[in-house]
Amino acid sequence: MKPHDQGLPRSLWALMVGNFVIGTGVMVVPGTLNDISVSLGVSIPQAGQLITAAAILMGVGAPVFAGLVAGWDRRRLLALSLVWYGVLTAACAWAPHYEVLLPLRVLAVVSPAIFTPQAAASVGLLVGPAQRGRAITFVFLGWSVASVMGMPLAAWISGELGWRWAFGLVALMSFLSGAWVWREMPDGIRPAALSRASWGRTLGSGSLMVAVAVTLLSAFGQFTLFAYFAPYVAQVIGGGGTALSLMLLWFGVFGLVGNVAVTRYIDRIGAANAVLITLGCMALSLLLWPLGRHGFWAQAFVVIPWALGCFSSNSAQQARVVHMSPELASATVALNSSAIYGGQALGAALGGVMIAQGGMLRLHEVGFVVLLAAMAVSVWAARLQKRSWGSK
Repeated sequence: MKPHDQGLPRSLWALMVGNFVIGTGVMVVPGTLNDISVSLGVSIPQAGQLITAAAILMGVGAPVFAGLVAGWDRRRLLALSLVWYGVLTAACAWAPHYEVLLPLRVLAVVSPAIFTPQAAASVGLLVGPAQRGRAITFVFLGWSVASVMGMPLAAWISGELGWRWAFGLVALMSFLSGAWVWREMPDGIRPAALSRASWGRTLGSGSLMVAVAVTLLSAFGQFTLFAYFAPYVAQVIGGGGTALSLMLLWFGVFGLVGNVAVTRYIDRIGAANAVLITLGCMALSLLLWPLGRHGFWAQAFVVIPWALGCFSSNSAQQARVVHMSPELASATVALNSSAIYGGQALGAALGGVMIAQGGMLRLHEVGFVVLLAAMAVSVWAARLQKRSWGSK
């Protein structure tokens, strides 16, 4: 179903595709990690620092940039952020050494820290209240499509032509997407800035902060292994670029299925229960992870529960924090997004340390324990929420 068939503006297509490009660019490093390591003569853990450093910038940058760009016209802001993405990603593709690539990569991911949250904030000014939920879901579909198509494509290009070509493709798509946003977005879109009072109430809410901690732990547990999925497939299963791209495509398809399922049933089972179920699915995969060492298809089947829970868990968590305090949604969504990136940074950093010490085959154990902790904290958050609602 096309958005304009239901009265939604064409600009949402441009924002959705922009999120696809942003998502593909964020995930291009995990998909090309093997070739980056070999090409630039650095270790896998050192190459993994590209993920850690970028995730730190995105995590810290999302709320900071939200304040800095509050008065900007969103047509100019969103289009320029994609152009910035294209220029810096192209520069990454030409980087002669790792020492040049790392700071360029950090500068490039200023764009994801700006584009995705500001695109979401713009939706409310592009459509009416009755269409807002569907419009936001449509715009964020770009990230889901990036997981299904963008990351596997980047991994395949890296395996066939080299990581620089994968980065080059992201740069080209960024320029084209920026031009589309410039053409379709109307002038005068300026969402209200987050107030200090909103941030104060958000940070002062115990139940909200515990719920956001679930997001942090979830991303932490996953990225301890997921950040190094490419070298794991190469070293443990013995698969090349084609095998990796197929595995990532498989993961993305089931990730999309899980996201659709949670979207359909979350109102029936409740956001907190949806989060617990999706976290349990991911923990199950990591518990069974050693069974995947028997070959490609064994690994493919073991990864299914993880894929089903991965993206759907993020969606359920976003719905959860918004539902807990709808009037603070702008602040809680920004903070929850920062928690995702912060968890990715922690996981990638710890995974790199473990690999440097010969612990490639134990990454799943740490991820499993952290996901169990996320489940426990999620139960705690649900109890705090009931207690706070009961006191009102």
